Amino acid sequence: MGNRETKSDVILIGAGIMSATLGTLLKELVPEWEITVFEKLANAGEESSNAWNNAGTGHAALCELNYTVEKPDGSVDISKAININEQFQVSMQFWSYLVNSGLIQNPQDFIMPLPHMSMVQGEENVSFLKKRFEALSNNPLFQGMEFSDDPEKLKEWIPLIMQDRNLNEAIAATKIDTGTDVNFGSLTSMLFDHLKSKNVDINYKHSVNDIKHTSEGLWELKVKNLDSDTVERHTAKFVFIGGGGGSLHLLQKSGIPEGKHIGGFPVSGIFMVCKNPEVVEQHHAKVYGKAKVGAPPMSVPHLDTRFIDNEKSLLFGPFAGFSPKFLKNGSMLDLITSVKPDNVLTMLAAGAKEMPLTKYLIQQVMLSKEQRMEELREFIPNAKAEDWDLVVAGQRVQVIKDTEAGKGTLQFGTEVITAADGSIAALLGASPGASTAVHVMLEVINKCFPEHMLEWEPKIREMIPSYGMSLMENPELLHKIHDSTAETLGLIEKELVLS
Repeated sequence: MGNRETKSDVILIGAGIMSATLGTLLKELVPEWEITVFEKLANAGEESSNAWNNAGTGHAALCELNYTVEKPDGSVDISKAININEQFQVSMQFWSYLVNSGLIQNPQDFIMPLPHMSMVQGEENVSFLKKRFEALSNNPLFQGMEFSDDPEKLKEWIPLIMQDRNLNEAIAATKIDTGTDVNFGSLTSMLFDHLKSKNVDINYKHSVNDIKHTSEGLWELKVKNLDSDTVERHTAKFVFIGGGGGSLHLLQKSGIPEGKHIGGFPVSGIFMVCKNPEVVEQHHAKVYGKAKVGAPPMSVPHLDTRFIDNEKSLLFGPFAGFSPKFLKNGSMLDLITSVKPDNVLTMLAAGAKEMPLTKYLIQQVMLSKEQRMEELREFIPNAKAEDWDLVVAGQRVQVIKDTEAGKGTLQFGTEVITAADGSIAALLGASPGASTAVHVMLEVINKCFPEHMLEWEPKIREMIPSYGMSLMENPELLHKIHDSTAETLGLIEKELVLS
């Protein structure tokens, strides 16, 4: 047993984008607070935040069709798209503040301008896309969006997708030039470098094995130092569990009532990647299609330009994979050990309700490379197998909980679970996750430190000028913020070239 013990104001579990964001916000709000971080891996941003473990889309609902649903009367509900766009604007403002304050440098190392497009085929889908475009383009958040069903125009926008395409079927696309490609792994590393310079105690190769509430009202963590193979004890007034798929087990160990009746189902993503410069140079956009009937929302196929480690590549997917691990670096027992007496009925109810998802996952796992190539050819008709390799992306744990919709409902968003006294919070779930990290972490701060909010609000407004306001309802402020963030993050000059 190791004899190292620390007492902190705040402990962050997991060195991903969420902990990086929360730690950075708190250091700006209360620089004197002592913050300790524990990460099982050797570096920051190596699990879900790693550039190869997520799609790298700055999710602002510019192109993702699953954020806009067609209602029974044929109209398109854009409320979720508005919500996600507003949340991404909050992230952009905070990143701009960090750059302007000199807290991080070289924004081009983590964010690049890239057109966001939606593309559909078939009369019914084209009709839906046109209605979606009309609903969004009237909204100031989506200003600048274009629609076309003219093959000649589409050849200008997406030459690689239109090359050798059979045009017997109706095809249409929307395009907006203010989209982004975001390397969340790079951003996470930058933020942890900044936190280290602010004397945050960052401990890599440290695995949190247990967590319990003490009689003094503190949280005590049992942490294994993986290098020395010793066990340490650390206490804090507030704990944030931001361990990706690993958060569920720690939430269960905390014993808080809010963590009961919650389960998780792991889904891994597989992408196809192309690094052949001749092919890569023919495509410059993130192009999202429509999920197939019966497929879950996170399976929307998309063809993306990516900028990773100063190299441009193309990514296509995701194809679903299955592993019982909750993290890429997790244990094969993760799924089975997450089933507890309080959530077993919830999990069983989900299993009974989600048979189509199970069938879909089995079909996806069984796909050969040639079958995956056939799906890719729906986007790139002349795609050659030798230009494309498979890359296994990160594990995502979809939250299962009891809701008004019934027992064992699968949730496809990001969930924050907070103790009634605000002393502990855990982040569960998946997309749009990283893109909305700042909004989500402000939510955590609001719920967990309500007694400080009046005092902290001026600083929050300095970091996020639109805090507490709807940008959609304040078009002047929206334009002002959009222009300033685009300029600070190095997006404006290139946007003009693209438009």
